[in-house]
Parts: sequence; C-alpha cells; structure tokens
Amino acid sequence: MFSREEASRLKEEFWTAFGKYMSPVPSAEGVKINWVNYHTRLKDVYFRMNTDKRSAMIAISIEHRDLLMQELFYEQFLPFKNILHEIMGEMWIWQLHHETDDGKVISRIYKQIVGVSVFNKEQWPDLISFFKPRIIALDLFWEDAKYAFEELK
Repeated sequence: MFSREEASRLKEEFWTAFGKYMSPVPSAEGVKINWVNYHTRLKDVYFRMNTDKRSAMIAISIEHRDLLMQELFYEQFLPFKNILHEIMGEMWIWQLHHETDDGKVISRIYKQIVGVSVFNKEQWPDLISFFKPRIIALDLFWEDAKYAFEELK
C-alpha cells in the first residue's frame, strides 16, 4: 500500500514519462502538441486519460454544469458515433449524465481497460500501449469533428 504522497508521486512520474514518450509525435495537423493535457478548444469538452490501481480510461468528457447544455453537447457527438468507432478501430461506451465519485455529473464517451495499475511500473508499457494509439486517433477524429461544434463555443 502506498501513502497518498507516494501514490501522487508515482502518478506524476507516469504522466511525465508518457508526456516525454509522446512529445516527438505530431498532431494530425503536423504540429507539436501536449498529449497529456490535450485541449479541444471547446469549453467544457475534454479528452481525459486516467489511470489508477485497477484500471485505465480514455474519454471524451462533457462537463458542462447545465445538464441540458451537457445533453446538447452529447447529442452533437451522436452523428459522429460510427466515424469515431471506425477511426478508433473499436466500440466505445457512450454514457449520458454519469455521476462521478466526487458527485459531479458528466457525460462521456470512453474506453476502459481493467487489470492494470499505474502503481506497478512493470505495467507502464501496457498503459502506454493503451493510451498512445487512442489519444492519437482521438486527435485525428477531432481534426474533422470539431467544426460541427463551432456554434456551441
């Protein structure tokens, strides 16, 4: 069992290592990008990567406080469902109005794997192999899809 400080340090170490690993990879536009803190340039819509002691998840997270607006954003993604799955090469889970552990209601489109731990450095290659192709594919997806969200800015 790790102390809170040790756990925080290990997570930070993983994300730093992942960021360095990904830094030479250009975006779909061919420019340098911060993959760990990917900016969609759309308020309340984020690409989130998370890992803990049991799993890893990558998501399109819609976090507007107004649930009707959140639903509107979510519905804007629906016409892109088949395109997203095709680009990702897999089916993702679509979830409207999910309550997070801290009580926040979000909507998300995500892929998760279980049985991996950020606290086990031997599994870091598995985590990187999970995150890398998916964040690159999300960037490729967003390069075309973002224009459909211009009116919601």
